[in-house]
Formats: sequence, C-alpha cells, structure tokens
Amino acid sequence: MSIENICNLHKNPVIKLLTEDRFRILRHVCMISVFFVIFASARILFVKDGDDYSGNAGFYHSLAPFILYMGILYINIYVLMNLFFKGQYLLYIILIMALSLSALLTLRYVIDPFFEPYLIRPRRHGLDDVVTFICATIFTTPIILVSNTMRLMQKWIQDTERLNELNTLTINMELAALKNQINPHFLFNMLNNVNVLVKTRPDTASTVIIKLSEFLRHQLYENNEESTSLMAEEQFLTNFLNLEKIRRDNFSFSISHQTPESTANILIPPNLFTTFVENAIKYSVDLGDNTTYVNIALKTEGNRLHFSCINSQNPDEKFRDTGSGGLGLANIKRRLEILYGDNHTLECTDLQSTYTINLTIPYDLYYSR
Repeated sequence: MSIENICNLHKNPVIKLLTEDRFRILRHVCMISVFFVIFASARILFVKDGDDYSGNAGFYHSLAPFILYMGILYINIYVLMNLFFKGQYLLYIILIMALSLSALLTLRYVIDPFFEPYLIRPRRHGLDDVVTFICATIFTTPIILVSNTMRLMQKWIQDTERLNELNTLTINMELAALKNQINPHFLFNMLNNVNVLVKTRPDTASTVIIKLSEFLRHQLYENNEESTSLMAEEQFLTNFLNLEKIRRDNFSFSISHQTPESTANILIPPNLFTTFVENAIKYSVDLGDNTTYVNIALKTEGNRLHFSCINSQNPDEKFRDTGSGGLGLANIKRRLEILYGDNHTLECTDLQSTYTINLTIPYDLYYSR
C-alpha cells in the first residue's frame, strides 16, 4: 500500500475511532453497546427464561453471562492477543479455548446454581445444557473473531504510523547529518595540526591522515546501512576520539567492552552512539590546564547491550551549558523511542564535575555462513 493510500486511510472516521487515543472511551462504549445488543438479541431468540425466575432474578441471570463474555473479550484483546503478536499461535489457541471452556463451566456450575433457589419451575438440565452450549458457542465465536480483527487492524495501523514516522525522522536526520558531516572548523583544526606534525613528527602526521580518512569514509559511506556491527561503531568512535586527542594535549579517553559475543557479530543501528560522544567531547573542554576525559564502556547481558559514556566537565556553572543538550540529543532520544519503544532505558546523570549517559538496548546477532 502506498504512502498516499495509508494517509487517506488514516483520515477515515472509522479508522480514527479504532486507533486514536482520544476516542478510547467512545471506542469502548460503542463496543460494549454493540455486543450488548447482539447478546440481548441472542437471548431473546434462543433463551426465553425470564419468566422462569421470581422477581428480578431472571434479569440478573441474563446479565451475568453478558458480563462474563465481556470479560472474555477484554482478556483476549489485552492479554492473549499479545501472545498472538509474539508468534505464539499454538499457545494462544490453547488459552482461548481454555478461556471459552472455563466460561461455559462457570455458567453451568457457578451462575446457574447461584440462581437456582429463584427458579419457579425446575429445569431439564440435559436439554438446557445443550441449548446453553449452543448459545454460548454462537455468541463466543463472533466475539473472538471480531475482537481479533479489530485488534489486528489497530496494531497494523499503529505499526504503519510508527514506520512512517521513523522514515520521516530518518530522512530528517540524514539531511542534518549531510549538513554536519564535514565540519569546516573541525577540518581546519585537524589540517593545521597535520601541517605542524608533517614538519615535526612525519610518522604521527601519516597516522593522523589515515585516521582522518577512516573517519570521513565512515561518515560519508558507511552511515547509510540499516545496521552496522558493534566493532565498526567502536572503531569509528576510537578514530573520532583519537583525532580529538591530537587536538588537545590534556585530553584522554578509554573504550572498554565486556561482550561474550564477538563485537563483529553484534548488530546495532548506525551512528547510535555518535551524538552522545560528540556531546561528551564538546562539554569536556576545559579552558585551563585541567585534565579532561571521555570514558566509554560497552557490556552485554543476555540479549541487551549496555552503553555508558562518562565525560569530565567544568564544575564552574558559568562555563557549563545548562540546556537539554540541543537538537542532536532530542533527535536521538526520539529515534530511540521509535526504534525500541519501551524496550530501552536512557539515563542522564549531571553531577558537578562529570556527566554520565547510560543506555540499554536490545541487539541482534549476525551469523556468518
């Protein structure tokens, strides 16, 4: 389906009612009302037992199954359908059948005995059980089918919206990256440093040129893939920090990792940590002769990757940026939300002399054949 068709689909009032949070209460009211009408019609057509009970017992006896089946509806939508979305189809079928059977048993052995003292005339349990089973089956099946259809449609539309938003954000970030890929000030300083090193330390100048070449190649060509290896990302950050170390005599850095898997096999979205490191470098600058540093740690536990970045910062408030970190951090936070939803954690700790980023994300593995 094209983007234009998807946008037109989202303008449909019925689709809006099914998906938008502002219509959540109205959505539930409509759903309960529709099922109440269906249930009442089924009771009138198949089970005419209102006159079999004294007082208002017949009304409550008819209302109890409705409440029971609405419980089935909501358990299916908010609990069991999660198993379906995770691909656990067999478990879902078993549980939905068990839930339906438990509802029938509750009707037969809990609700009916509870109202039995209010019966005016005794029931013929054999025939009544068959009628109850048929009515329950006729009513339960459309409940499950309709609720599943609604939930699947809702999930599909929400996922489509997330993908469209991710595509839009990715395009915007790529445009921003293109504008900032070659920072003139950064290149100017690096070329000046290389010019000095060529005269004083030619071997070091050659190393700097190689690292600068690798840095620019990564920025220009390797940033367009959907995923990259952790090893490549780590190498890029190392080159980036090495270049900064050449510019600043009082700067040091470290990158450590505790990963049982090979870092070449761990796949992550490209450029995921670069913004954090850029900000760490930016705010670690000290105008005096104090030692500054950026320390990065990577660790895997289970299928989750922990990224930590600690940088020094000037304890004097007048030299510090008290803002939220600018557009770069805002974009990467939004990107994390779209990529991982609630399946990630990001913590920023601003102390007097240090600033710490702790990020935890799930990761994929690449197995070579």
